[in-house]
Amino acid sequence: MATVIIVGAGAGGIATAARLAQQGFHVKVVEQHGFIGGRCSIISKDGYRFDQGPSLLLMREVFEETFEELGSSLKQENIHLVKCEPNYCVWFPDMDMIELSTDLTRLKEQIQHYEGPDGFPRFCAFLNEAGTHYNLSLAHMLRKNFPRLLSLLRWDVLKSLIFIHPWTNTYARAARYFYSEKMRRVWTFGSMYMGMSPYRAPATYSLLQYIETVDGIWYPEGGFQTVLRALADIGQRSGVEYILNSPVKSILLDDRERFAKGILLEDGKELYADLVVINADLVYAYNELLRKTRRSHDLKQRPASCSSISFFWSFDEKLPHLQAHNIFLAEEYRRSFDAIFEEHLMPDEPSFYVNIPSKVDPTAAPPGKEAVVVLVPVGHLTSENETQLEEQKWDTLVSQTRQIVLDTIEARTGLQGLRPRLVHEMVETPLTWEEKYNLDRGAILGLSHSFFNVLSFRPKTKHPDIERLYFVGASTHPGTGVPVCLAGSKLVTQQIVEDWNMGIEQKSRTGFILTVVMALLALAVSFLWKQH
Repeated sequence: MATVIIVGAGAGGIATAARLAQQGFHVKVVEQHGFIGGRCSIISKDGYRFDQGPSLLLMREVFEETFEELGSSLKQENIHLVKCEPNYCVWFPDMDMIELSTDLTRLKEQIQHYEGPDGFPRFCAFLNEAGTHYNLSLAHMLRKNFPRLLSLLRWDVLKSLIFIHPWTNTYARAARYFYSEKMRRVWTFGSMYMGMSPYRAPATYSLLQYIETVDGIWYPEGGFQTVLRALADIGQRSGVEYILNSPVKSILLDDRERFAKGILLEDGKELYADLVVINADLVYAYNELLRKTRRSHDLKQRPASCSSISFFWSFDEKLPHLQAHNIFLAEEYRRSFDAIFEEHLMPDEPSFYVNIPSKVDPTAAPPGKEAVVVLVPVGHLTSENETQLEEQKWDTLVSQTRQIVLDTIEARTGLQGLRPRLVHEMVETPLTWEEKYNLDRGAILGLSHSFFNVLSFRPKTKHPDIERLYFVGASTHPGTGVPVCLAGSKLVTQQIVEDWNMGIEQKSRTGFILTVVMALLALAVSFLWKQH
């Protein structure tokens, strides 16, 4: 059977490796770091454990399906998911706090407090619409590939677009159902998980609020990386070989640059294969692992998601009042998002997320102590702000951000004296995200998920010009987030198997001919319509 090299051991790469191995391919995964998981890695320090990337698990059905399709299950792989209740504590500048929960009785009381007696029926209507967004997106977008622009014209997709409201922003759509500003904010801040402002994110993404409310938020005991380790174990049992500590310098092509034939490592070693799958950051790969072209230049001009300043804090005491997942919202809600997504800067008053895994998993910290992760969304790097921020000195900006976060937590929760209890700190910034993980512009969630950056408009799972070269991960279809990348692993595996069985060159010619025929038909229909 064919040999495959996968560049990068992130969620998409690990799952694709396991899937291809079970289809009979001989697979090697080449990873620059000494660990798997990419951004889904674990940081350990003196008995404290932190998730560097995702700190919550959503869309359980996608995880369960992935393991089932690989002949296993979460239970068989000894993965225990703990439900986080409440989902979030949302803290406001006026010291008010709202709990979001899967307990509809508790939720109803809070909604009616802010929205009045008719508030809960309006919330139910919002949730019903969000459920429609979720189910249609899962069926017609997440589980289907969009290999060409005309894929968008499939009838099931066109029909779905009517009901998922991609041309209305998340905040505006929520405002139809919620009349109080606080409720509008608590049901729209989730767009940050897509790396977008609620004033820019398509209303489709209310699907996140639906799945959180209906199915809850979960945490894998031992940290999120346990899920990826289990997928890697399944792959290794099927013959996948992992080669760690091996940075890739470039993709090897044939003399005419028509197809991929392997990779060149930084140490000069060449590895050959019939197919190459890139799980590294897509924009980085196009610009650094392949010869620069107009396409690679255009990718760097595309809108990207936000970056973050992330703190990993070890506290020597328990922190009451805070739950596993906490959101602190800025007073100037829209202004804070505009600073991040329009100006690509650090807001004067940021909204931020505080995760305390030791609240639900005691193994995350020594007894009586607390492991805390703080994610402060900031603008991604640009040629302008990178120079500006270097002049400001990143340590100064980090120091200012630390002070804002600690002051805000103390003021809103009543937790005093946090600084003396903070015994150790690690930090990631847009610069370190870019340096460590080759994330273009330090954008932690890849390319933006605006309408013209998804579906047929998103970079394809197969290189448009180079045969035998494929992509999986946050910046290719279907998009960012671990469950989405797992779904993407299935799509790219199906595409590879189909291409290989049919004969890659033959399928490429067939696809080209089909595209031309469809384009001519569209022109003919347009001409006849005008004549009519």
